[in-house]
Amino acid sequence: YTAAVYEHQAVLSPEPAAAVERRAALQLMGRNLDIYEQQVVAAARQGAQIIVFPEDGIHGFNFTRSSIYPYLDFLPHSHSGKWNPCKEPHLFNDTEVIQRLSCMALRNGIFVVANLGTKRPCGRAEPACPPDGRYQFNTDVVLGSSGALAAAYRKHNLYFEQAFDAPPQPDYAAFDTPFAGKFGMFTCFDMLFLEPAVKLVTEHKLKQIVYPTAWMNQLPLLAAVEFQQAFATAFNVNILAANIHHPTLGMTGSGIYTPVKSFIYHDMESFGGKLIVAEIPVIATDYKTNLEKAPGRVSEKGNEQSPPPFYAEMMYDNFTFVPVWGEKGELRVCANTLCCYLNYQRAVLTDEFYALGVFDGLHTVHGTYYVQACALVKCGGLSFSTCGQEVTEATALIDFQLWGNMSTPYIFPLLLTSGITLDFADHRGWKNNHYFMSKNRTSSGLLTAALYGRWYEKD
Repeated sequence: YTAAVYEHQAVLSPEPAAAVERRAALQLMGRNLDIYEQQVVAAARQGAQIIVFPEDGIHGFNFTRSSIYPYLDFLPHSHSGKWNPCKEPHLFNDTEVIQRLSCMALRNGIFVVANLGTKRPCGRAEPACPPDGRYQFNTDVVLGSSGALAAAYRKHNLYFEQAFDAPPQPDYAAFDTPFAGKFGMFTCFDMLFLEPAVKLVTEHKLKQIVYPTAWMNQLPLLAAVEFQQAFATAFNVNILAANIHHPTLGMTGSGIYTPVKSFIYHDMESFGGKLIVAEIPVIATDYKTNLEKAPGRVSEKGNEQSPPPFYAEMMYDNFTFVPVWGEKGELRVCANTLCCYLNYQRAVLTDEFYALGVFDGLHTVHGTYYVQACALVKCGGLSFSTCGQEVTEATALIDFQLWGNMSTPYIFPLLLTSGITLDFADHRGWKNNHYFMSKNRTSSGLLTAALYGRWYEKD
């Protein structure tokens, strides 16, 4: 099927904390919706059957709970499939944004996925009802090609979003399409958690995912395109990911991902939006996640002559590192219950410094979640203290086999190359209770090769 994602540079309110009338809010959102409309037309002309827009793309961000209120549409709870906002605009008040999205879908015969703020009044009878008597949700909506509301998803894992409530129970949102069967959806920070993202693909067996996001890149392990691809490969799914474009805030990185190929956009230099259109195969639901066996050996030992470890902060976590010196070698580094091993060979010795790092613990900055990571990274300079810094360029081509005795089955294989480009491992999977990843000759210089494990039970 042919899919489109649009990385949108939102028109933002100059004073998001200021109180405005609904009319002024609609005016600002209308400027973003005008751009959406152009992109829907452009995508449909290129044969796209579905288009995904980013999180916060219509209203922007940095609101307070009260200042965002005029920007919120009313969304009837569980009204999917029965309401066509474009054809029945007067069924509910305060639905101007959803109406416009619905008309875009209808006029162009395309599925439109967009993110907006929604509201729903609640009463004392509901124990979770906020004190001001209303729920405010960060919501994704899907408008089918006829304009009907096909599905809605309320973001569960909020990322410091004071303006919004998390729904009392996680939504498992899915919708049917004539071209690729069932799609699931979740938003931004959700991708790092079990509920609902991982359960949607493991228990509900959904193989196509739409993913609006407003992701701030954090190298070396959590650049948007790097983690989006890792999720697609880890769970053998297609992901249509639309990020917002604000380089000054570190926000860029969208793509259409299959488990074996990615069509990505990452640009921290230029301004303006970007439409990506790609044709991708439908993944059959009964396909088993491929945990192929390595041709190489996974030895328990690792070289006993590993250089002495050092410590450096990476991703706000205290990693234990060993330096990767010389043109080839075998290394081992451990922390808590996790040991990471690396066999490596460099094509040419460059004057770049690499290190193998391990972290097994609770990550506590910008969210709290348990991580088990084995990471081969290029350091920012030649000293130990530069390991963990954000690096975007590299020339070293390294053949490697990386493995670790992970305690969780949820491993995201990260493979990031120079200029924030992506590569795929030659082999990966489980062997002798270790998860491994191997690669001969990356397409360009290696920035990060990592096994990023999420131990959800210990969050």
